[in-house]
Amino acid sequence: MKIKKAIILGAGFGKRMRPITKKIPKPLIKIRGITLLENSINFLNSLGINHIIINSHHLHKDIISFVKKKKFNPRINVVVEKGKILNTGGGILNASKKFKKKIFLVLNPDTIWGKKYKKEIKKLEKLYFQNKKPTMLLVPKNKSYDRSFKGDFNLNSKNQILREKNNKFIFTGAQIISRLVFKKRKIRSFSINKVWDDLIKNKELFGVISRQKFFHINNYKIYKKLNKKIID
Repeated sequence: MKIKKAIILGAGFGKRMRPITKKIPKPLIKIRGITLLENSINFLNSLGINHIIINSHHLHKDIISFVKKKKFNPRINVVVEKGKILNTGGGILNASKKFKKKIFLVLNPDTIWGKKYKKEIKKLEKLYFQNKKPTMLLVPKNKSYDRSFKGDFNLNSKNQILREKNNKFIFTGAQIISRLVFKKRKIRSFSINKVWDDLIKNKELFGVISRQKFFHINNYKIYKKLNKKIID
């Protein structure tokens, strides 16, 4: 891949995962013996990413300690959100300061990223460079193991992302953006959805459809089920 920078979102409280997340930050929860964070780092490494930033807040010392002990191959920085949590939008804007004008991949570690996603992330990158616009990986609702998702987006014939009353696709947790999408926004607590809405309004957000079975750790009940299931 041409893109060599990535952010892993690791600051959330993991409230839907309680009681386990009272003592363990959600990125350090294990599925089939490996933490969600390590799985995401290994996946990014397989894509050729050489610099990863992890934003953190809840139990951030545990995440810092974990990264130091593992000595991963890519360069990794843990950025701590002190005081108030910055939410997804503010968190990405704050964590990406080191990337300056570089394009980067943002990954949600709650999704179980595997080798089958590699081709799809490369398609995502190709689409980004074709349009010079932000891109995100979507999956049809019927591909989700967790059937509680209502759908986030639709896609038109030009691969432009839409928000409508009946949305057929779920956001997988992978997107390619740059700091340009934030325009004049300041580092404070806000959702990345606000940025997406602006992009959609201007027809500047594009999507790629994933064909993989979508495994996402949405809550404690799903976590327990997936931990007993063999995921390819």
